[in-house]
Amino acid sequence: MNPAIAIVADDLTGSGDTAVQFVRAGWSTHLSIGGADEALAGPATAGVEVLAVTTNSRALAPEAAAAVVRDNVRRLRAAGVTRLYKKVDSTLRGAFKAEVDAAREAWGPDTVAVICPAFPATGRTVQAGVLYVNGKPVTETSAATDPVTPVTESHIPTLLGCAHVAQHDGDTPEALAARIRQAGPTVAVDAASDADLERLARAIGLLGAQALPVGAGGLAAPLARVWAGADQSAPVVVVVTSQHSAARAQAAALQAAGADTWTPSLADLADDAAWQAWSQPLLAAHAQAPAEAGTVLLLAPEGQRDGLDSETVAERLGGLAAQLIAASQAAGVVATGGDGARSVLLALGARGIALVDEVMGGVPLGTLTGGTAAGLPVVTKAGGFGAEDVLVRAVRAIRDRRFKQ
Repeated sequence: MNPAIAIVADDLTGSGDTAVQFVRAGWSTHLSIGGADEALAGPATAGVEVLAVTTNSRALAPEAAAAVVRDNVRRLRAAGVTRLYKKVDSTLRGAFKAEVDAAREAWGPDTVAVICPAFPATGRTVQAGVLYVNGKPVTETSAATDPVTPVTESHIPTLLGCAHVAQHDGDTPEALAARIRQAGPTVAVDAASDADLERLARAIGLLGAQALPVGAGGLAAPLARVWAGADQSAPVVVVVTSQHSAARAQAAALQAAGADTWTPSLADLADDAAWQAWSQPLLAAHAQAPAEAGTVLLLAPEGQRDGLDSETVAERLGGLAAQLIAASQAAGVVATGGDGARSVLLALGARGIALVDEVMGGVPLGTLTGGTAAGLPVVTKAGGFGAEDVLVRAVRAIRDRRFKQ
């Protein structure tokens, strides 16, 4: 299997700080000290999903830097790479324009290069097209006097001779993607915060394979998550059995975010025939994964009924979730309420959970071990715990990570 994603960087350390963002998102990643030919020929890259190669071109003259970048991108494209990230220096050092132009031309005729070297965690932001380092234009920092590759221009659109797109409060990824698409083949985009980078990464995801993101480790982090979920078309199943007010508010937030919500009545849960009649339309509706990945919320009704205990409610919804997961080939499951979570796992025949991360403190993320859905991503959460948006975040945590099935 050849890599699906390639990172082409002009130096080794930059390649490393970008590649590690893909590791954090669950991608199997290899960092090569050399170029594409050497990396693709080596045994260490067998089965690797993300390959980071180093052109060692930062100190080269523009024409030479363009040639080596062009050769590497063409080699990676020919090897079957479907997504490319062009790593550049976050202070604009090197043959910046030559490398961006060469990568865009080599990637394909309809490519849109989306430029954003912002890395707010290290003080790099892009505002009105100007790259700032700790609040100063980059040409007012030590990058301007670099002995090998001095930076002479802070305004990225001027440096590249390209269009500029600002981000606005209230922007959606869809709106930003539309403006980038209309702006031209090379577009510099502002980002002053991690939230701006997250929005930009999701816009790049919407642009698809024609987009060539160009940036540093800052943009790579959210983009690694976006690309992890880019090919998903199956639902995430969420089961809420808890009656706690916090769990109900969290379910309401998930429903407001667009979840397909199914809530049986107490009478449906209390009677076998009524339960079958209620649950069959749900299973039929999700017998095949939808064209777009969505979220299915199974929400226990509020209130009580004589002869209906919480254990029965949990068993009904847990068993239904297991059937739904099998019918829809679900991308993952989120369970709120200890009894409901246990019922889902028992219905799937799981032996436990291999933990890999957490959505937030006290909300673990892992994959099921054993049973009919081994390897399925899973989040479990106590009913009376967590912020109001925790279920929305749990679903996104499943979407935005690469899991090995």
